[in-house]
Amino acid sequence: MSRDADDLLPLFLDEAAGRLERLRGLLPAAVDEPDAAVQVRRELHALKGAARLLGLRDVADLCHRAEDGMTGEVGEGMGSTRLAVERVAEIVEELRRANGGGGSSPEAETPGSGERPVIRGGSGELRVATEVVDDLAERSARMKIVAAAGQAAAAGLLELAGLAERGHADRTLETLAQVAAEARRAALEIEGTSRTLGRLGAEQLDALLALQVQELRPFLRTLARHTGELARALDKEVEVTTSGGDVQLDRRILEAIREAALHLVRNAVDHGIESAAERIEVGKTARGRIHFGAVADGDRVRLEVTDDGRGIDPEAVRRLAVERGLVNPAAAAELTEAEIYQLLELPGFTTRELATDLSGRGVGLDAVAASFRSIGGDLWIRSTPGKGTRVVVELPVARRGERVLVVRVGGLVVAFPSSVVRSYRRLDPGGLVEGAGRTVVRQRGGAAIPAVVLATIFGEPEPVNAVIVETTVAGRPAAVIVDAVLGDEEVFVRPLPPVAGAPAPVEGLALLASGAPVAVLALQRLGPIGLDDLDGPRRGPSGRGAVRVLLTDDTAATREMLRRLLEDAGFTVRAVATAEEALGLVEAEPFDCVVTGVELPGLSGIELVRRVRSSDLYADLPVVVVSTRDRPADRLEGLEAGADAYLAKQEIEPDELASLIRRLTADLSS
Repeated sequence: MSRDADDLLPLFLDEAAGRLERLRGLLPAAVDEPDAAVQVRRELHALKGAARLLGLRDVADLCHRAEDGMTGEVGEGMGSTRLAVERVAEIVEELRRANGGGGSSPEAETPGSGERPVIRGGSGELRVATEVVDDLAERSARMKIVAAAGQAAAAGLLELAGLAERGHADRTLETLAQVAAEARRAALEIEGTSRTLGRLGAEQLDALLALQVQELRPFLRTLARHTGELARALDKEVEVTTSGGDVQLDRRILEAIREAALHLVRNAVDHGIESAAERIEVGKTARGRIHFGAVADGDRVRLEVTDDGRGIDPEAVRRLAVERGLVNPAAAAELTEAEIYQLLELPGFTTRELATDLSGRGVGLDAVAASFRSIGGDLWIRSTPGKGTRVVVELPVARRGERVLVVRVGGLVVAFPSSVVRSYRRLDPGGLVEGAGRTVVRQRGGAAIPAVVLATIFGEPEPVNAVIVETTVAGRPAAVIVDAVLGDEEVFVRPLPPVAGAPAPVEGLALLASGAPVAVLALQRLGPIGLDDLDGPRRGPSGRGAVRVLLTDDTAATREMLRRLLEDAGFTVRAVATAEEALGLVEAEPFDCVVTGVELPGLSGIELVRRVRSSDLYADLPVVVVSTRDRPADRLEGLEAGADAYLAKQEIEPDELASLIRRLTADLSS
């Protein structure tokens, strides 16, 4: 995970030795003493997390097996737990002998634990029909979805076991004890199988997706060539440059965005770049400049199309938005420049007459933005009149199952992409305010963000105990009001064609793990929501330049590795071992983000999140949970507590955490 993992191994080995010693002392008492069993689970959990971050897969798997032995009736699986712990001790001792003077773990050098070998041309070249690869990739993602259904079934069986046990305690039926034991055993078996299925499916999917990605260099060359041809046809002089050709993107995504990207090219050349005479008249060079760039950002890729043309007049957009009935005059007067440019992505700026008045930038931008968002991307526009325009497109690196947040709106169940969800919580009384033709949510710190009540859009009764889902649209904060949050799932979203006649906010359909269909919404189609605060104070950055991160984890090796990763990404990091220390620092120093584990001594990481969220001063402070607990119920608990994101240590990529923190804190430095 980190290029400094080698010199962290001695730290891990020392810490592992201490934890193993404590485990050996706790295990004999764990059968009869619940507190000892809790301590055993905590030690195993911490050891597993540190091992996974260091790439010690055998150690992590053994710890996981030992944890499984501690579920259900503790005494039943204690034998397997002891065996797993002793095997961990043997591996730790082997590593200590092999690395007495430091250096890397032998396990980290074994095939499969490092980078995947790259298959190049020649006799060893692998040729696979694209239809086969597409089918296998989708099937692999479905394996993960089916595994999630198995975990849900296991949770239901465990609940049944609990009911049976309570019935036995009341001596209502003698057979309930046997029912409880059988149900628990079946549940544990299903849960273990689904966990294995999910892990294998994820590994297979990653391997197949590695075959799907390709460098962007040919794609950027195509855009550049098209730009030159169009410029010559329009008798314009244009200099084209590119960067980021080595950035990789899923081939299927490239195919899906090709037409939309060419549309951006046409807009830039045809309506952005002025004629040579017009440019000279305003003091520019006769030759215009257009740049196509690509930047890798964790599991996302950012494409940019920049020109030095005439730009977009925001006042013209504001005026035409009022004329077209997209926004009323009072609300239009309050729109920021960023909000105004977001209006260009709404239907209504699509006719040639309108486009001419806006230098052509509105031609089909609603359809262009929809193309990017249909594959989990986003688009936003920034422009300076007279100097040029920059269109930014953010896309996932690979096309896989998409995580969605499932919510209830009256009698309906709908979903929207989890990638844009920052947090959700119960709406405070009086928190929703109507005024100037728009709805806003008053945050605990006094600030307000634009909001939309889904019940009013779908004709459902307004919620009594509403939930606010804080999200981002076009890179800016927004709020969606729903009746309840039902959970987070991974699904395949099937886009709906315009002829389907679906309501405007619906962009696709998906099947949940239960098999029930759900409509997936495009938040951008709910109206011009999701940009800068309208009024009131906003929590500012720490004022120290670099983003300041407070890191909390009780495992020294894990804490040190995450600290180095974040500092390598340019953040300033304070690392502590307990939630109590973290709360003290939050009150004493300015931080821009909190990153915490779950299993902490004393207060848990989830309780830390709740306490941060309960404070009016720090309610808007971004919080990220990083844990080895990766069941849907664990993720849901973290998000319900108020975390902005929940990452599993076993799934986290080197740049994913840093990329997420940048997105969560982007509004603080803009």
